[in-house]
Amino acid sequence: MPRDEPEWIMERRRALGERIGDLRAAAHHSQESFAEATGISRRTLQRIESGDGDPRYSDLLRIAAALKKDMAALVETGSS
Repeated sequence: MPRDEPEWIMERRRALGERIGDLRAAAHHSQESFAEATGISRRTLQRIESGDGDPRYSDLLRIAAALKKDMAALVETGSS
């Protein structure tokens, strides 16, 4: 992943990963069981949750579906 991303993008990526991890944990999934439920590799899920991975649109759709959430709830930033 390019490290020349603006800091605000990296901050939002980390916030997204944290939100996904919190929702996953609240749904009582381990990373392993959630990876299995979404069809996303555990390593990819780890990278998304840590903010190191830049999730594909299809990954976000799978995550939202597994959490029974609208994808907008995953990506909303709370700021304009």
